[in-house]
Amino acid sequence: MAGKNTYDAGSIAVLEGLEAVRKRPGMYIGSVSTKGLNHLIYEIVDNAVDEHLAGFCSEIQVTLEKDGSATVSDNGRGVPVDMHQKGVSAARLVYTTLHAGGKFDDSAYKTSGGLHGVGSSVVNALSTYMDVKISRDGFVHHDRYERGIPVIELEDGLLPKIGKTRKTGTTVNFLPDDTIFEKTKFKAEEVKSRLHETAYLNPNLTIIFEDRRGAQTEHIEYHEEDGILGFIRDLNQKKEAIHEPIYFKGESEGIEVEVVFQYVNEFHENVLGFCNNIYNAEGGTHLTGFKSCKEPLSTGSNAFLLLQDTALLPMRALHFPPDKVLLYQVSKYYSHNTHL
Repeated sequence: MAGKNTYDAGSIAVLEGLEAVRKRPGMYIGSVSTKGLNHLIYEIVDNAVDEHLAGFCSEIQVTLEKDGSATVSDNGRGVPVDMHQKGVSAARLVYTTLHAGGKFDDSAYKTSGGLHGVGSSVVNALSTYMDVKISRDGFVHHDRYERGIPVIELEDGLLPKIGKTRKTGTTVNFLPDDTIFEKTKFKAEEVKSRLHETAYLNPNLTIIFEDRRGAQTEHIEYHEEDGILGFIRDLNQKKEAIHEPIYFKGESEGIEVEVVFQYVNEFHENVLGFCNNIYNAEGGTHLTGFKSCKEPLSTGSNAFLLLQDTALLPMRALHFPPDKVLLYQVSKYYSHNTHL
């Protein structure tokens, strides 16, 4: 006979702060495998990319350190460090509180890859330590955490200043928690692939990657001025292309859509869709809109497509199929290229 189970008020657990993240990390980063481990880097990088999209960041540096930690630096505005209405530095809230960030206010970010405000705090919760240096307002402001818990005392509610600077930006160094992840060694090839992809989607952004874990430092600089046009050429370089890539860009109802496609001599279709720089593996209305416009153009060969959908009002991107933009631009393209 099974033992007696008790279900009463004492059975109700309340996880405070970042405890929920450490208890169920898969809910926030997908898994605790290498894929989830690398995702920690992407969360911090995506914050820097959002600064770029807002017009304040031109360079991001990602470094895999010898000690197993990762460092992500940008030259954006720097996370706000002034006093929040909660009575502490805004930066402390960003790194220790779920659903705290600048993505909920349209005045701070018109376009962003993340809208839930959990990225930085989740990375903090799943790291043995996180060290943050913020260059803003003429000073370098410093904070440090261990498994999500602050270990530096605030000065009148604000982060301590450790130096002066004329630069702006944020530098985050973190070491993944080996009690959470199956492995704590970042997979460089996957990280480089993601960073290169991000560079293609943001032609005015430079991303510098360094891997210092080997005998010699690997240094790569990603800067793709041709954007997604260069992306599709790179992806199809070993395929038999039927024509030059077809590229166009347009806007409708505040939504900007950028498309490039190229037919190749193969029997499968490869369609990559992105919304606000985030790859949409499961598709979306922007992909549905493209396919509804592409059907009349099909000639037996399949297309390799890159579609970037950027929302000036982020949430609207979830509901807008870019068929209006696509139908107009496709018709315009073929009216000017009657030989095709």
